[in-house]
This record gives sequence, structure tokens and C-alpha cells, in this order.
Amino acid sequence: MHPEVEAHIRSFPKETQEKLEELRSFLLNAVDGMEETKSYGIPTLKLNGKNFIHYAGYAHHIGLYPGAGPIKELSEELNGFKFAKGSIQLPLNQELPLELIQKIIQIKLKSIKKP
Repeated sequence: MHPEVEAHIRSFPKETQEKLEELRSFLLNAVDGMEETKSYGIPTLKLNGKNFIHYAGYAHHIGLYPGAGPIKELSEELNGFKFAKGSIQLPLNQELPLELIQKIIQIKLKSIKKP
């Protein structure tokens, strides 16, 4: 557990902390070898020493930052979420879309393995 990530999570109300912990655990367990750190001032998971995905808590949502590739590929599935070129807002008043997040992870893994 990274102390700066712990501090980020603890800075939010209990309900938000629970969502952040759920996302954190899901991401850490999604791929073997994930390393937790903080980059760009927010919790970041690295794979093979490179930034893989970022996330952060906010007042009304959790920001997930997978980069542009997964967002573009899944744009139709992201209907109902606020999203931009490299980010998705996951509302705190909804369950985390773990199936969608798993798809994002798979797209990211495929992009890493391309020569």
C-alpha cells in the first residue's frame, strides 16, 4: 500500500472512500505485476514500470484515466457517463461499472503487447 494513495483515499467521506477502495482493489487484482504509486498528483497503477491507469476521487464522481485508446474504442458503451478524450467520470451514486473497467484493462493490455 502506497502511503500517498492511502492519504488521497482517506481525504474523502466514508462512502467515497469505499468506492475508491473497491476500484483500487479491482485494478490491483486485474493484472499481475501492477505497482501502486502516485503520478500527476493522483493514484496511479504502473505495469512494467510504465503508467497504466490513473484514478482519483472528487466531490461527485471518481475520475478514471485510461488514456485515449480505450475511450475511443468503447465510446458507444460509455453512453450515460461523462467522458472526454482520456477520462471517464464514474458517478458516486452508481455502482462501479466493473465489466466496463475490465474491458478498458483488456484494451490497454492489447495496446501494450503490440510491437
